[in-house]
Amino acid sequence: MGTSNGKLSFEQDIKPLFRESDRRAMDFAFDLWDYQDVQENAGSILDRLMAGNMPCDGAWPAEKIAVFRRWRDAGMPA
Repeated sequence: MGTSNGKLSFEQDIKPLFRESDRRAMDFAFDLWDYQDVQENAGSILDRLMAGNMPCDGAWPAEKIAVFRRWRDAGMPA
């Protein structure tokens, strides 16, 4: 994952983590396919991913959570 320089981006690495069903389930609060929405809610999203209650049909594996965390910690590049 990540570009050739090893950096993660929202479009290439984060957005594809969220399925259409995830997007629909969270549409009442924000759009998981919208960079601005995910950026503004990244802390809450990460908390819920780590707690295992997002997505609603089963927890992400640790590897996917780590990708999201690395992206957030890197300043959430678009």
